[in-house]
Amino acid sequence: MENKAPIKVRSVWISDVHLGFRGCQAEALLHFLHSVETDYLFLVGDIVDFWSIKKNVYWPQYHTNVIRSILGKAKHGTKVIYVPGNHDEVMRDCVGHVFGNIEIHQDYVHTTADGKKLLVLHGDEFDVIVKHSRFIAKLGNAAYDTLLHLNRYVNGMRKFLGFSYWSLASYLKLKVKNAVSYISSFEDALAHLAKERGVDGVVCGHIHHAEVREINSILYCNDGDWVESCSTLFEHTDGSLELVFWSEKFESAKHLQEQFYKAKKAA
Repeated sequence: MENKAPIKVRSVWISDVHLGFRGCQAEALLHFLHSVETDYLFLVGDIVDFWSIKKNVYWPQYHTNVIRSILGKAKHGTKVIYVPGNHDEVMRDCVGHVFGNIEIHQDYVHTTADGKKLLVLHGDEFDVIVKHSRFIAKLGNAAYDTLLHLNRYVNGMRKFLGFSYWSLASYLKLKVKNAVSYISSFEDALAHLAKERGVDGVVCGHIHHAEVREINSILYCNDGDWVESCSTLFEHTDGSLELVFWSEKFESAKHLQEQFYKAKKAA
């Protein structure tokens, strides 16, 4: 795609990539990874979706390329911290080890450039459904897969009509009262943990709901996902944090590339 100067930041958090799952937007993530230079890269769980792979093996080239890009960053000076989630929980057996310059941690405390201490963890430990009923969690996961499958058709029609990407799953999640209550309870639980641990804030993933807000003097940050929102959390060089949604940047880059090839073909 277009050759622009990379965005330079101090830290990047991504989670819920779900490589190995058909809904993973690996092409957009690859464009993001090629567009950013960072001192720290945090992989906040559910990077590889082993639940999905066990049901149906799916691994296109873009998914391999994402892994290669992350390994490349780790090799060339980026400190990469991997905190496994519930979909890649097999990696929790490797906590304390380093593979390909990638450190694996149960959780991690990161100090920002302006001195804030942020607890980094996936967050599934605070999901009652995941913690106490694996069957119900997998049933919910199957329903979510169905919504994402429908979403592909919805967005195919939207693209044809000239509209931007829209997430059916996110829309329904925020319209259902119980889902809204669940998100709020999850956020409160993580903020309470951060206060107990004596840190200034928490960065998590898991619920696919990107958010940065203050809860009882604790900074709560959820970096979202790369299935629906294509979102990431940045720490800039001054320590300030920014939630970034990459879909529009990716779609714009694809459009410019298509225009370039059309012009080249017509010349």
